[in-house]
Amino acid sequence: MPCLIAAPASGSGKTLVSLALTALARRRGSSIQTFKVGPDYLDPQLLSGASGRPCRNLDPLLCGESWVQRSFAEHGSKADLAVVEGVMGLFDGRGPSSEGSSAHVAALLKLPVVLVVEASRQAGSVAALVRGFRDHQPGLRLAGVVLNGVGSPRHHALLAEALAGIAMPLLGALPRHESMELPSRHLGLLPAHELADLNERQGAWADLAERHLELEQLWPLLQAPAAAPTTDPNPISPANAGAPTTIAIASDAAFHFRYPEASELLHGQGMHVQAWSPLNDDPLPEGCQAIVLPGGYPELHAEQLAASRRSLAELKRAHQQGVPIYAECGGLLLLGQQLSDAHGQLHAMAGLLPFQAQRGALSLGYRTATALGSGLVLQQGEQLCGHEFHRWQLSPTTVAEAETLWQLEGWGAPARHEGWSRPQLHASWLHLHWGGCPFIPERLAQAARLTTPLSSS
Repeated sequence: MPCLIAAPASGSGKTLVSLALTALARRRGSSIQTFKVGPDYLDPQLLSGASGRPCRNLDPLLCGESWVQRSFAEHGSKADLAVVEGVMGLFDGRGPSSEGSSAHVAALLKLPVVLVVEASRQAGSVAALVRGFRDHQPGLRLAGVVLNGVGSPRHHALLAEALAGIAMPLLGALPRHESMELPSRHLGLLPAHELADLNERQGAWADLAERHLELEQLWPLLQAPAAAPTTDPNPISPANAGAPTTIAIASDAAFHFRYPEASELLHGQGMHVQAWSPLNDDPLPEGCQAIVLPGGYPELHAEQLAASRRSLAELKRAHQQGVPIYAECGGLLLLGQQLSDAHGQLHAMAGLLPFQAQRGALSLGYRTATALGSGLVLQQGEQLCGHEFHRWQLSPTTVAEAETLWQLEGWGAPARHEGWSRPQLHASWLHLHWGGCPFIPERLAQAARLTTPLSSS
């Protein structure tokens, strides 16, 4: 059974350890399936690049516990090895609880935990820290500790002796060095496609594992799970076989926040999924019958998007002709009147929705969403769980009552109305994992099949 790589807090080095083990597995000729706890898009892109296969998110809040168990067994059993990277601190979940946390997933899947501790400014105190995490949740098994930021052989010896005093296995000690830092920006790590030296980094990650991790103890903790007698968590519906319907998904450096299940579930509904790049000013695919605009970093590419006049005109024409459009977060920003770039300069967007977007306060956390009416993919009163994570805000903040999508509620966030719902448009800040709401791609596909294909302009 594989382990879950966790930490006391974000920034401790769990991504680096996960990447190092993954890169070494590939070097040794083994296939490895990576998983990521929580609603993250950026770490999974790096893990996907290192493993050569899509990283799968395990989020019991967005998808439900049974779906997480099925996805883990289904995808993990298809590789030689597997590794699960946690999220934030080991017990950090929704609000102050551990619901949805790394500990929640470890207990759900019965996984041992490897704790990565940033120890650059600690000595004997590391024992107290680790003991607290070991004993906080009865039944959770801590398999050992990997220390990060170890400054010298003397520092290593101090830390090792402290852990030995509480009978905690030391599974590795990573030295402190700038070359091991992963570049980041305001929403997290840089996406994999922005790392020009990704291949070189993979070699360095594998070297790191070979030199500084206790592989005789760690490698057995990477054994893939046995296949469970369950069905595929994303089954293909035979009822929708036949001529495929074309659906365009914005896919470029500005729009790349999506889970692999999104395309898979659309394929399962008989959709022909075709990548479309607004950033490259591409026309929509011929015969397109639906459009998905996922999240990403459009604010960092606002000037280039504004100059992509053909793509923006195509989007507006598609909306006018009744082509269904599903937009989340960054995709929502493309539909507004104006978008501010990182320097505060406003740039014209598609103009389908009445707002301008500028940098503001951080909105972060799980949200319970209750549909206020029936629209493209929702029925009135339906309730689901999504995740909000953005620094750009809209003005004006109000939406016409007849077009308001849903009410959002979350820990520490006041209840509010949010999003746009039109017969052929769903637009919201909220990220959803369609594994937890498969009726959304099903209804989007149904709407697409009833839509006249977009003709050439």
